[in-house]
Parts: sequence; structure tokens; C-alpha cells
Amino acid sequence: MNLLIKGGRIIDPENNIDRIDDLFVRDGLIATTGQAPDGFQADHILDAHDHIVMPGIVDMATRLREPGQEHKATIATETRAAAAAGITSLCCLPDTDPVVDTPAAVRLIQQRAESAGFCHVYVIGALTNALDGARLSEMAALKEAGCIGVSNVLQPMASTLVMRRAMEYAASQDLPVFLHPMDHGLADGGCAHEGTVATRLGLPAIPGAAETAAVGQLLALTEQTGARVHFCRLSTARAVNMITRARYEGLPVSADVCAHQLFLTEMDIADFNSLCHTLPPLRSQRDLDGLRHGVTHGGIDALCSDHQPHEADAKRAPFQATEPGISALETLLGLSLRLVAEDVLSLSAAINMLTSAPARVLGIDAGSLSPGRPADICIIDPDKHWQLTAATLLSSGKNTPFSGWEFNGRVSHTLVNGCIVYQATDI
Repeated sequence: MNLLIKGGRIIDPENNIDRIDDLFVRDGLIATTGQAPDGFQADHILDAHDHIVMPGIVDMATRLREPGQEHKATIATETRAAAAAGITSLCCLPDTDPVVDTPAAVRLIQQRAESAGFCHVYVIGALTNALDGARLSEMAALKEAGCIGVSNVLQPMASTLVMRRAMEYAASQDLPVFLHPMDHGLADGGCAHEGTVATRLGLPAIPGAAETAAVGQLLALTEQTGARVHFCRLSTARAVNMITRARYEGLPVSADVCAHQLFLTEMDIADFNSLCHTLPPLRSQRDLDGLRHGVTHGGIDALCSDHQPHEADAKRAPFQATEPGISALETLLGLSLRLVAEDVLSLSAAINMLTSAPARVLGIDAGSLSPGRPADICIIDPDKHWQLTAATLLSSGKNTPFSGWEFNGRVSHTLVNGCIVYQATDI
């Protein structure tokens, strides 16, 4: 289908574009902006006046729960929710059941994502077999099957030596390593940030040093092995400073932060609110300020959702016994636009951290409106005022602490390969 998106404010940070113009799509690819290409005849016209036209959002961290945890969510339900949130590409992590440590598991996810058809799904494979932290996975086979990187998620490694060997193997295959920095000995099974709130509530705590000690060790291994390392879900100001310094010294590292860490702190668990049980935990106000500074000044490369849908019972228990995680796909854009409204980021910078920046980290063909690139597009009504409720979430997981929050700016259309996969019903 040839498509004309007419009169929108096109924002494409990768190409330094921010102007009101027409966008032309031909055969699933971006054709051009401005003047119609020779011989172009539009089969369909989308009126984007007073709307923002941007590359589709790239989310670096989504739990799709399939295979193995379909009682929480499925690939079909979560990619549908992603499309409604303007997300056209997402990464799923390997901590499913069974673990994504074989080409067969990779192909299963790819086939089901393709069958659903709502967005591109990229697979991050397991760093070790069954995420046991001891036996290296067959990374060459995982890469051949389509994995774009490897990770042990939040599971501990047996030793620093095993981590070194894993990073060396990944480097030999030119696979980026996605690391969740946590010293499990220091964390010691905690569930909240080590501070006054956890002390008052009597909750086992995770000190900030559990993250910074791991970051220091992993930076040393990065320098030793030459692996491309991405630090996932940073939660402390000190860790951001360490990553920033390492980048200044030339290490090939990058980092992301999940959007809720930029708005919630340890104070939000003060009434044992299990919807705010996350891992890494919500930290102090000082850490939140440090994360925002990292987002503003370049220490953080990308924003992500860290989407973890749960069934209702997973959050109905004493705080320590509940499962960590937030259903976050449908608040990623809204929270990012809040950062713009609060003058933390410019609109172009926020869009960059949702699109071209994560695409560069992942090494995927996304996050840009350059001619010849896939027509993965998000169209936003920036004046649309809406309130989030659990009932309106399309995700199977209703576990959000942002229920009742009000947002400005909502997706009106999402296109994948030039096809409309989501259209708001109230436009």
C-alpha cells in the first residue's frame, strides 16, 4: 500500500528533522518527506495535522511471558498492547520457561510474534544454559537463529571467571552482552532499597552498593575482554556516574533506565504497596535525581519499559512474597512525555531515547524515518488528555502503580512495515 501521512509534525532525531511536512510510504518502506516521489499515487491518506509523526518506539526490555507463563500474558496480548503504545520493535528477555537457550526456543518466539503481527520482536538469548550461571550457552547457534544479544537477566553467575569466559565468547561472536548489575551476595534476597523506609517497614533491603559493586566488577571485565556491554535498568546515581566515566575513558558500554525509576522512589512502598515492588528496587530521591541527570546529560542512552505483566494473585501477598515487576508498556510514552513537560528533556531528546538510541544499541534497522528504512511509524496526538486505569490496559497484566495518573499525549496510529496495526477508536 502507498500511504501519505499528511501535514504532521515530523520528528526524526536521527536525521535532525523537526518540521511540519508530508511523509510518503511506498511498499512498506519510507519513500521520502516533503515532495511526493515520481509516480507516487497514494492508496490511503492519513491526516496528521496537529499530530506528531515519529519513528516507532523501540523498547529494550519486555517480558512476553510466552513460552511457559501464559497465565500471565502471551506474545499476542503483549504485542497488541505494545502497538497501542506506539511500540513497533521490542526485545524479549530469555527468562521464560523453558529458557531461551536453544535455536528452537528462538524460532518459537519468532513464529508466534510473526503470527500475531503487531510489532517486530527481537530475541535476547541466554548467556548460560538454563540461566544457571555456570555452563555457557551455544551463543554461535543462538546468533545464527536470530538472537541480537545475550543476557543472564537477574540470575547470578557462578563466578567472576565464568562471567569473563561468557563475555569473551560473546565478543568472539560480536554479540552484545546485556547485563543487569547486581551483587547477589550483597542483595541477599532483599526486596526494597536499604534506607529509612525499608527499616521502618521491617523489609529485607538491597543496598545501593549491590549495584555499584557489580558495575565496578563488570567494567573491569569489559576492559579485559573487549566485549560490547549494555548495562540494563540502572537504579542508582552512583552507577550512572561510573558508566559515564567509563564511556569517557573509551569503554564500549551503554546503559538504560526504566521509565518508572524516574518517577517513583522508596517512599511509594510506604504502605506496603506491592505494585511498587520492583527489581532493582525503587531507590531514594537522590538516586532518582541522579538518574534524571544521567538522562539529561548523556550518562543514560535509552529509556525502556521493563514490562513485566503479572496475574492479580502475584501481587496479593505480603510485600516480600509478591513477584516484582510493573506492567509498563502502555505508560512508557506517557511517562517520557511527562519528562518533557517537566523540562527534564526536550521533545526531540525524549523521542531519541525511545527510538534511534535504543535501535543503535541493539543494532537493529529501526528508530529512523530515513528513505528506504522500514515504515515503522508512531503518530501521536500531543493534546490528547487521558487517565490511566487498570481496566483500560490492553496488556494482560494490570499491575501498574500509575492507575489514576493523568497524561497528555496519546498514540492515534501505529504502523509496522507501512501497515496500520493500531488505530485509536476515539479519533
